[in-house]
Amino acid sequence: MTVGSGATIFGCAGPRLLPAERAFYQDADPFGFILFARNVEDPDQLRRLTGDLREAVGRNAPILVDQEGGRVQRLRSPHWREWSPPLDTVDAAGSLEAAERTMRLRAMVIAAELAAVGIDADCIPTLDVVRPETHPFLMNRCYGRDPETVARIGRAVAEGLMAGGVLPVMKHMPGHGLSHVDTHHDLPTVTVPLDELTAVDFAPFRALADLPMAMTAHLVFAALDADRPATQSPTTIRLIREEIGFKGLLMSDDLNMQALAGTLGDRTARTIAAGVDIALHCKGDMAEMVEVAGAAGRMGPAARARAEAAVAARRPATGDVTAALAELAHG
Repeated sequence: MTVGSGATIFGCAGPRLLPAERAFYQDADPFGFILFARNVEDPDQLRRLTGDLREAVGRNAPILVDQEGGRVQRLRSPHWREWSPPLDTVDAAGSLEAAERTMRLRAMVIAAELAAVGIDADCIPTLDVVRPETHPFLMNRCYGRDPETVARIGRAVAEGLMAGGVLPVMKHMPGHGLSHVDTHHDLPTVTVPLDELTAVDFAPFRALADLPMAMTAHLVFAALDADRPATQSPTTIRLIREEIGFKGLLMSDDLNMQALAGTLGDRTARTIAAGVDIALHCKGDMAEMVEVAGAAGRMGPAARARAEAAVAARRPATGDVTAALAELAHG
């Protein structure tokens, strides 16, 4: 079996797989898993956990994490390297070419650390363009203030991850930079005209539309669909597929974020109905996972083909991590 049949990615409750979780995952057969700080103690424990998760579903299921560097990184010292926030790193590089090189090397090192503990997908590059409105929760997680810079740094990050044997998951499609509130708590509405969105916010995603996986954004684009956030909007998902040209596996952002309304079952059903391939549930709460699995159902033929293509994009590491670390150390 290449991929699971369930249209889901799930978290788990803690640093060790519980018997009830094992039984549930075996039955739900999710596409993959996502880990958070609550799941991480040290490298040996994390290797056991990723191995147990894959054993539960009987295949080499993708295991994701948010290891952006800076404020958002789930694996931290003393066992893993700490990094400065992405935007700070890009700004300090001195030139776009130097920033590309630094961020490519940094992504390669991050990938090596993840691969060593059984994690094979990282939820970067973050392709949101910084705008005056950008909320602080997102600001220094971004790569730049114009679409060309964001696209070039994003490409470098994706290449670095893949050289380290880890799949990139670009986010947040079709662009989150105009969000003026934290979507963990509120739903933002963007009123910028479509031509400006196309030229600025959507542009980095068009430039990297060949990547294998992407994550949606929980915000309303009034120019596209004034009633529904992008994650649940058939109009916006159609734009992602047809105008931006993304043909890869599309997963939602976390369905527990309060930008979305309704029960988890409602949130999940609306997301899948809009055309998103995979429902992401991060909390690791068993009752909630059962609800999400029931509402998400099984992947249809098109989603399954995209899932298989994403898994097939995994490659063995080819980068020289020792050389990368030496170059980063010397600036």
